[in-house]
Amino acid sequence: MIFETVATGGCRSYVIGCEDSCAAALIDPELSQIDRYIALTAKHGLRIRYLIDTHTHADHFSATQQLARRLDVPVVMHRASPAPFVDLRLQGGELLVVGRLRLQAMHTPGHTRDSMCLCVEDRVFTGDTLLIGATGRTDLPSGDAAELHASLFEGLLKLDPALKVYPAHEYKGRSHSTIGQELADNPRLQKRDAGAFIEMMQNLNLTMPTHITEALRTNMSGGKTVAQMLAEAAANVPFMSLLELKNCLESRKGELTVLDVRERDAYEAGHIPGAQLLPRGQLELRVNEELTNPTSRILVCCEFGRVSTLATATLRQMGFTGAVALDGGIKAWREAGYPLQSGKQP
Repeated sequence: MIFETVATGGCRSYVIGCEDSCAAALIDPELSQIDRYIALTAKHGLRIRYLIDTHTHADHFSATQQLARRLDVPVVMHRASPAPFVDLRLQGGELLVVGRLRLQAMHTPGHTRDSMCLCVEDRVFTGDTLLIGATGRTDLPSGDAAELHASLFEGLLKLDPALKVYPAHEYKGRSHSTIGQELADNPRLQKRDAGAFIEMMQNLNLTMPTHITEALRTNMSGGKTVAQMLAEAAANVPFMSLLELKNCLESRKGELTVLDVRERDAYEAGHIPGAQLLPRGQLELRVNEELTNPTSRILVCCEFGRVSTLATATLRQMGFTGAVALDGGIKAWREAGYPLQSGKQP
């Protein structure tokens, strides 16, 4: 077995491969690590055959859909998953064949309705069902404390005590545990009575994950995150440095339209001298009357550089091929000590 763990903060994902066949599976991949997964599989001479999410994640962004498009391999989840882009839906007891390896699914609802664990040889990938020293929470959408108790005490914890536990989250840097160690030392597993366990889970008073709404939206629907949209836009637009813009304004060589896409109050409080106001929300509707020369050079700016990146990508898609975005935005321009002009647009 070829095995690699990829840590992203507290998130854990796993590459597991068959050395004989070079086939591999990727478990719980995280969106920001796509290039790393590709590099790891290339390092070991592996080809990913399956992209597996152990459940619908609410605290980070899954990379399964993006990798599926890039690698042309199926996304695997439990049959109860609501995600429309899942290609292969497993039920408890079913196997995935990865070369000589056999990954057996165990349905373990509780953290989410679609939670499953995967057993292969000497280890079990527990997703958020069982963590090292804890369990998955049950207060997120489709969570159920009674179901988690049953999944643990009537299923997962009855496996071989020597099985190594590899969870989808680990915040203290530990690589793994075992079923036996968790039974002995995990505080939440000491509440073996169903009523006591349910009461404990219902009174944890945990804070909500930072990106819960966006994570659930994208992981359940296959939609794009804001970060993805920004990255895609940034990959297709050129940028202008603060110093280059300052030199262009001072030299007045060639025509440069500075387009401020913030809202009016922000523009009037302070804008780059000579900038033209066209709020991002009105861009498509007013662009033809405001920007009459599609061949002109247009420098697009906003406060932090994110909205202007999206606006620049839109302009270039509409045929304004001279559009560029200001690197760093007006905040960086202000902090560099460059001049600002206040008041209404002439």
